[in-house]
Amino acid sequence: MPSFEPRFMPLAIGSVPHKDPLEACKLILEHFPEIPCWPQLPKRSFLENMYVQFSEGFPGLVLDENRIYVDRDKHVVEAEKLYSAILGNNLEHGEMGCSHASGLFAFMDLLSGCGHRAVAVKGQVTGPVSWGLSVTDQDGQPLVYDDNLADAVAKHLRLKAAWQEKKLREVHPRTIIFVDEPYMNLFGSAFFPVSREKVVSLLEEVLTGLSGLRGVHCCGNTDWSLLLGLPIDILSFDAYQHADSLTLYPREVDGFLGRGGIIAWGIVPANNRVRGENVDRLVKKLLLTMEKLASKGVPLENVVSASLITPSCGTGGLPRLEAEKVFKLTVGVAKAMQNRF
Repeated sequence: MPSFEPRFMPLAIGSVPHKDPLEACKLILEHFPEIPCWPQLPKRSFLENMYVQFSEGFPGLVLDENRIYVDRDKHVVEAEKLYSAILGNNLEHGEMGCSHASGLFAFMDLLSGCGHRAVAVKGQVTGPVSWGLSVTDQDGQPLVYDDNLADAVAKHLRLKAAWQEKKLREVHPRTIIFVDEPYMNLFGSAFFPVSREKVVSLLEEVLTGLSGLRGVHCCGNTDWSLLLGLPIDILSFDAYQHADSLTLYPREVDGFLGRGGIIAWGIVPANNRVRGENVDRLVKKLLLTMEKLASKGVPLENVVSASLITPSCGTGGLPRLEAEKVFKLTVGVAKAMQNRF
């Protein structure tokens, strides 16, 4: 894993409720100058919905007003281009347009045109499990249930992630790409008839295309041993609601940290609960989790040196003032933890 010791640096997850991409970028750079990320703007356009945003170029894709789906017959005809791009490592096949990612292009322009003190820059892509469950064929069947379509989804997102990483390196040599998997909270339930082996295979396909720091973000409870066993550098999760569930896997956490892994603690709630929270309460909550891991044999110093502080999820669904409070609390918790350690 590339050497990186964050020691409680603050980091945003991605989405914001703003519609102006430049305004959103300036907000992120103001709060997260060390590791800024490009903002996703789901309220700006349907095309910036986290599932539509990474859909450009998928074989057989049909964009119909406020719905996307895949026409299976068209997919068969168009799939050759995708597989040729994978075989030739043609990252341009994964290019994103400004209509789908205005925040990315505003971010690139802003960082290219001003001095900044970033130690890394972050991007994100929707994961193959969540994308494959959300996008269906013409009959409403989620793509992830079909092995051939699921494989195409993973390869498509691999190129999206790799192209994005290459793009971000135009403004900084150290990149972080999160693969966002909100639907991993369904793993193991009756609503998720996808095997562990298939989940691992799909995620590894996307991650294989990246050479910088690689992360997986899950904002629900899941089998953390699966994610901790992936070839990732960063595990990002909702520590506000699910910190205790991570402490059930001390051996896996210790092994992950031992090979250079980083935990992104989503300790600031990215929902209306943020209204009643403050830095002191959130710091206390995080410390209790860290102490619990330490009591189970995970060295505290290993956790301290390998921790990021983040919101529990993106803030795209919040009112603007609440989203800004999430950012302020994230920075406040990060500073408090840095001062303490």
